[in-house]
Amino acid sequence: MKVLIPYLKRYWVNATVATVAVLVLVFATLWQPRLLQTVMEAIMANDKSTVWQDGLWLIALAVIGIIAGIINTVYSAKLALGVATDLRADLYQHVQKFAYADIETFSASNLVVRMTNDIQQVQGVVMATFQQVTRIPFLFLGGLILALITMPQQWWVILIMLVIIVAVAIVAFKQLSRLFGRTQQLIENVNTVARENLMGIRVVKSFVQEDNQIATFAKPSDELRDVTTRIGEVFAVLMPAFFLTANIAIAVAVYLVGQEATLHPTYIAAISSFTSYLSQILFAVINGSFMMTFATRAFISLKRINEVLDHAPSMTFAEGPEREVAGNITFDHVTFTYPGDDKPTLQDVSFTIAAGDMLGIVGATGSGKTTLAQLIPRLFDPDSGRVLIGGVDVRDLPEKTIRDAVAFVLQRSTLFSGTIADNLKQVQPEATSATMRRAAEIAQAAEFIERLPEAYNAPVEERSANFSGGQKQRLAITRGVIANPEILILDDATSALDAESEKLVQEALDRDLKHTTTVVIAEKISSIIRADQILVMDEGRVVGAGTHRELVANNTIYQEIYQTQKAKEGRLPA
Repeated sequence: MKVLIPYLKRYWVNATVATVAVLVLVFATLWQPRLLQTVMEAIMANDKSTVWQDGLWLIALAVIGIIAGIINTVYSAKLALGVATDLRADLYQHVQKFAYADIETFSASNLVVRMTNDIQQVQGVVMATFQQVTRIPFLFLGGLILALITMPQQWWVILIMLVIIVAVAIVAFKQLSRLFGRTQQLIENVNTVARENLMGIRVVKSFVQEDNQIATFAKPSDELRDVTTRIGEVFAVLMPAFFLTANIAIAVAVYLVGQEATLHPTYIAAISSFTSYLSQILFAVINGSFMMTFATRAFISLKRINEVLDHAPSMTFAEGPEREVAGNITFDHVTFTYPGDDKPTLQDVSFTIAAGDMLGIVGATGSGKTTLAQLIPRLFDPDSGRVLIGGVDVRDLPEKTIRDAVAFVLQRSTLFSGTIADNLKQVQPEATSATMRRAAEIAQAAEFIERLPEAYNAPVEERSANFSGGQKQRLAITRGVIANPEILILDDATSALDAESEKLVQEALDRDLKHTTTVVIAEKISSIIRADQILVMDEGRVVGAGTHRELVANNTIYQEIYQTQKAKEGRLPA
């Protein structure tokens, strides 16, 4: 709960107004039965003056209670919305500081649920707290005291009613607490399955896996239905049990009063107030029980949110002003293991590439090519050894320096919904039309962008569904080169391009980005054949380094790759 205190302090005015309003509402609610009793006694005594006077006070209290209730609801809602909005913003901002390893620790779908469903649960409990929690203890104590004052001889009826209701509540809410905790996990499971299915819908359709996916989704969905149904069944028994107990207590009180009405006529006026106070006591106990259950669910959500906020990013960057670095890259005996893995993905990797040169990296799938590239922009830190850019260890560079110096273009191009210009300006906010056009020409994207009616203002749909794979890759390369980075990493980023387009992209990079160090990860030797240096990787080690001609002459693994592709394509030079 302490995580909410700073947010509640920001909205102390709303919290204060909501609390004062609920106290006024409680007073109006508790005093109305008391006034009603005096009105009935005045009627029995034929005291018209008192009837009119207290009757007007009854009407005034009702109006005051309505106004106080409206004010309480409005300011409780403002408070809850403000707290939820700020908490969500801080949670999202904190997640942006996470390294790749931190994201993988929680998973993307898990974090989405925490920023949506869990925040919504917290918002609900904050509003309920200032609507109900502040009202419940005053209503309970006030109703109990006034009930005992009104008919002190019926104290045992109140006691028995409370014992039964509390016993039922304890049994029921133990079950509900467990079920609500299970609900949050199942919502997360449903979200994960749905997200994976929708993200991979092309694969599902291609392999006609719709029925299997439906079955996969049905399992957590059915579990969620069963748990939710069980919660409904508990509530279905709980509410009648509460009201049955209260009505029996009221019936017993009325019966006993009826037995003594002839001896004590004032009991007839008091019974109405007494039953009203019994109802208010019941209301307080029921709502208190529900709030405990509701709060239990919200506390589970709050704990999940706090886990993210308390999770310190596994990677921190050096402080200091932004600086310029050259594009030369050095790996100095680098070894790296992914979190949770036992075997290193990279082992004792060492090489140097001069600024402005092209480095090619080839090797079998799983040999560590992409992992090596990810260490350059410091998406991960090595277990041992150093990665240097411009002669400086990347761990000693400010984050903005690294991000400005290194551009990373992935095989699976991720474009954000908006426009083409929006995507390009993520890297270069001040980019002009001329700057965007130059970058698009380098990436061979200008020819299809400028055929679009809106050109660079053309929309990019969700998951860039309105562009082909090759177009997405060329747009991603455009985004990578627009800021003229010192280092450009292309992780199989031209795999969806035809041979001619790929050749044109390579020629444009050589011509227009001469100062840029280019790191090209490729399955095809044709993509890196002109590289100044080629690394051959196998099981996380560099097993060969040199030019294409040198490796063809003396590296067995490279020779095997070369001969296989030459036989398949029939056009690779010797």
